[in-house]
Amino acid sequence: MSAAIIDGKAFAAGLRARVADAVPAFAAAAGRAPGLAVVLVGEDPASQVYVRAKGRAVEAAGMASFAHTLPAETAQVDLLALVRDLNADERVDGILVQLPLPAQIDEAAVIEAIDPAKDVDGFTRDNAGRLAVGAPGLIPCTPLGCLMLLRDRLGDLSGLEAVVVGRSNIVGKPMAQLLLRDHCTVTIAHSRTRDLAEVVRRADIVVAAVGDDDMGDWLKPGATVIDVGINRVDGALVGDVDFASASQVAGAITPVPGGVGPMTIAILLRNTLVAAHGRAGLAPPEGL
Repeated sequence: MSAAIIDGKAFAAGLRARVADAVPAFAAAAGRAPGLAVVLVGEDPASQVYVRAKGRAVEAAGMASFAHTLPAETAQVDLLALVRDLNADERVDGILVQLPLPAQIDEAAVIEAIDPAKDVDGFTRDNAGRLAVGAPGLIPCTPLGCLMLLRDRLGDLSGLEAVVVGRSNIVGKPMAQLLLRDHCTVTIAHSRTRDLAEVVRRADIVVAAVGDDDMGDWLKPGATVIDVGINRVDGALVGDVDFASASQVAGAITPVPGGVGPMTIAILLRNTLVAAHGRAGLAPPEGL
């Protein structure tokens, strides 16, 4: 058996197009375009690439982009002051502070300083709590992108057994909450899980977000695999799942690159548009 490829790049392109199509109606109702502010502290090359890509995507969608680049030696008090200014800026609907931050800055304190209504990363305790109890809120981009790919591939997820490998606040925990909300039976596995291979083998859905590339061929035949991992091995980007062996067992699998990665920016645009509607007192557009 050869697994079907879940094309995240194509799905993300469609979502970005739907977001762009919805922007003019918002602008007509609100008298302005939705706005996203991205803050970069320091000169980390990977972060610079991500920030530029986000800025281009925001502008391509017809939204307003506000980029703030600060030196690596920026003090925490100065970054918090910028966040407060962005919270008060009526042109800004979403605030994204690019992680990681320099060592002198407390990331948790910066995240908590963001207005939850503008927290398009979905990282604040307010939005994390809303997700946990099933209340409306902004959802972390990567997990929501994974869920959309699963729904597109499988339809109704009710009753399926899902294993999330990884327990981070950014991916693993919110991913598990989203799968629970879609009525899956969910196990969160991690580096200390006993007999991890056996746990993974029982899953209909495997979401791999553990930051390692040696999960191996641990799959139930026909399982759907969402590979969130990004690892560089011998100069090539690979995921957390051995693609060559897994694709002979799984029913469907996301490639790396071209699977989950493109979804993250697409969901960021979606979250910015949803946040803009909420702040303007407008119902969010359908189909997003």
